[in-house]
Amino acid sequence: MLTGGCQCGAVRYECDGEPKALYACHCLECRHQSASAFGMSLEMPAGTMRVTQGTPRFWTRLANSGRRMRCAFCPDCGSRLWHEPESGAYLTIKAGSLDEPVDVAQAIHIWTSRKLPGTVIPPDAAQYPEEPPE
Repeated sequence: MLTGGCQCGAVRYECDGEPKALYACHCLECRHQSASAFGMSLEMPAGTMRVTQGTPRFWTRLANSGRRMRCAFCPDCGSRLWHEPESGAYLTIKAGSLDEPVDVAQAIHIWTSRKLPGTVIPPDAAQYPEEPPE
C-alpha cells in the first residue's frame, strides 16, 4: 500500500495498486509544476487511489502529448498530488508526495528533447525524446 499527501497534511491518500513505471518528465509543464529540472510521476492502475483525509481540488490542462490531464492538488498549500488522463486508463502519483521515497535509479526519462541544458541522464536509463510508447 502506498500512502502520501500534501505538504501541509490537509489531504492524504492511499493507493493499493502495483506501480507500472516511474517517470522523470523533462517537459516544460512538469518543470513549471515542480519548480525544478523535471517532474517525477509514478504510474499506477486506474481505480487504485483513495483519498483518506481532506478534499483535493482539480483543474484540467492540456499535456504536451495533446491529451487533457486532470490534476489533483491541495486547496490549502497547493501541492500537486496526482494526475489523471482523460482516458482514465491510469493515474500518475507525483512521487514527491509519497511518504516513502521512490528509487530514482529506476526512472524512465521522457521528453528529453526538452531537458534543461546541463541535465545529466544516466547512460543506462531508458529515455525517450517525447512520450514513451504505450
